[in-house]
Order: sequence, then C-alpha cells, then structure tokens
Amino acid sequence: MSEKQADIAIVGAGIMGLAHAYLAAKAGKSVVVFEKSPRAAGASVRNFGMVWPIGQPAGEMLGIAMRSRELWREILEASGLPYKPTGSLHLAYRADEAEVIREFAEVGPGLGYDCAWLDRDAVLDKSQAAQPHCLIGGLWSGTELTVDPRQILQSLPKFLEERFGVRFHFGALVTGIELPAIETTAGSFHAETAIVCGGEDFQTLYPEHYAASGLTRCKLQMMRTAPQPGDWQLGPSLAAGLTLRFYPAFQICKSLPVLSRRIAEETPEFDSWGIHALVSQTADGALTLGDSHEYGLHVDIFNKQEIDDRILSYTKHFLRAPDLTIAERWYGVYAKHPEKPLVVMSPADGVRIVTSPGGSGMTLSFGVAEQSMIEIGVTQAVANV
Repeated sequence: MSEKQADIAIVGAGIMGLAHAYLAAKAGKSVVVFEKSPRAAGASVRNFGMVWPIGQPAGEMLGIAMRSRELWREILEASGLPYKPTGSLHLAYRADEAEVIREFAEVGPGLGYDCAWLDRDAVLDKSQAAQPHCLIGGLWSGTELTVDPRQILQSLPKFLEERFGVRFHFGALVTGIELPAIETTAGSFHAETAIVCGGEDFQTLYPEHYAASGLTRCKLQMMRTAPQPGDWQLGPSLAAGLTLRFYPAFQICKSLPVLSRRIAEETPEFDSWGIHALVSQTADGALTLGDSHEYGLHVDIFNKQEIDDRILSYTKHFLRAPDLTIAERWYGVYAKHPEKPLVVMSPADGVRIVTSPGGSGMTLSFGVAEQSMIEIGVTQAVANV
C-alpha cells in the first residue's frame, strides 16, 4: 500500500486518537494519524493521568471504563511504559461525607463497583499521604490506575509505529475530508474510513455538525509539584468530599443532596468555579493537583489565582506530603456536552467523529475506541464487557 494510502485515517493524536489507532492496527488495519501540532498538546497531556472507573455512572459507562482499563494495561505492558495500579481513596472528614461514602460502599458493589468503606485506621494503613487530623474514614477502590500523560502521549506514537506500522504526521492539519480523499497540509491522502478525534476543535472540520451538537468547552486549572524527595510515594490517588458531588457515580446516593447543600452554603465559591480536588503522582514522583471547571465556548486564556489558592488550600486539608511547593501551573480545555457522556457523529459516509468524553478521556478512551471498531465492523464485541 502506498505511503499516502491507509485503511483508516485518524485525525488527532491525543489519547482518543491513539486508542483508535491501537485498536485498528491491532485488528490488522493500516492506519495513518494526523496531528495538527508538532506534538500532542491538548487536554490529553493536561490532566491527572488517572484511569478512574470509580467516577463513571453504573451501567454502560462503567462497563466501558472497566474494559478501557483492561486495554490500558494491555498496551502499557506491551510498550513497557510505567504506570501505578494503586487504586483510589475518597476521604471523609465530615459526617455528611462519611454518610455518602458508607452508602456508596453499601450499594456500589451490587452495581459493579469494586469498593469498600474503610475506617480511619484502615485508611491510614492504606495511605501515608492521608491527613489524619479529623479523618473519619474513606472509600477504597482498587480499580484506578495512574499514568504520566506527558510521557504516554510522547511515547505511544513511537510504540505504535514500531510495533504496528502506524504512520504519524505531526504538524499536519487536515483541512478537508471527501473520502477516499483526505486533504492535509502534508499533502493528499486516501483512506477508506476516517475517524476524527479533534477534542475541542469545533471549527476545522464539519463545523456545522459541531454547532448543532450542543457541545461546549470546559476549562480547568491544574498544578504540579516538583518530584517528592527520596522514595516517598503517594500510594492510592486521593480525593475528598468535594469530589463526591462532582462525579456522576455518586448520584445514586440518597445522602448526597445533604452534602451538596452544605458545600453550597458554606463554600459557594467551590460551586461557582466547579472546584473539587484530586491528587495523583507521576512517574518521576511529582504530585498533580486540581482542578476547576469553567464552561462556555469562549475560554478565558488567563488563569485565576483565587482558584489555584482555593484548590491548594482544600487539598492541604486532606493531603500530607513532604513538599507541596508548586513547580508548574497550567490550564486545559476539553469538549463537554451538558447531558451526554460522549458524542459520536457521522457527518458523512465512512466518517466518524468521536469527542466529548466529558473530562474522562483517559478513563474511557480505549473502551470507546473498541466500541468504534465494533460499530464500523473492524472487530467483534468482546464477551462480558
């Protein structure tokens, strides 16, 4: 096959595009990937690196997340890239937080969540990083794992190229698709199928479909410390009470509205900026902290010091670590639909747009890509997914 021909062309080398490239190439298809930037620089490298099934709603999305986790481990083991399968802890410091966590731990396992309530001593046995002062207990889940997103997005293309012959064209903007023709700034190509994983780029390709989709953007502010000294390890990724009102998984809890009302009354700024707090650790020992959520098609390019200050102050209330000096600050932007957990569109025969996993791109990417391969007839469904 010519260098400018492929079975499947993928637009975007973020994690969603790479996941589609992996599943297609593994199924024996020739794949070419176009990325408009010299290297991936969007939401896929601006996040916690958390594969976080515990946050997904029960049912289809939890099933996709758990399958995605399996595929993540498959490609990580095959590529030799590091990851931390350390699970997660949601920590409770107030009675209403403990009530939500206990309720979730009671009903969650029956809905497919592998989780359990831990009392204070059990939490501290599990995590040296949990702040013991006023700690009541926590929700333990063993399903979460963490990668370093910057390392992954830089290294996976080389692995896919060497192992599967996937061809990458970085710095190549796709300007038009009329299959089999694909026009790019690197020349004209031909492919039978095109999969567009362009993240929050709503203008370059099929702008009318994006405009009619109801999609918007979400800006989040994040921070990272320097690598922690010595061999100090975070252990399980950490969250606390604010996160319980953020992820849809916890909407099953009848006790959640009490917690949400208390937060809204005591600290309305957390709701104003969509703040909750998560902590993960990268391969080099640095801690990633965040985040906030500001919605709208127009993204303010300026970060707000107030948001960073509130995230850091709240995080210190549940995290103890040797050094919380902030070394890096940044913001990320992802596509978000106000109601749907994922947006898939077919603007033309053979063309599939996959976007808006709603801030769960790292968690859902490989499971969503497998669904794409099934729906376009490349692979068959895996049993018991």
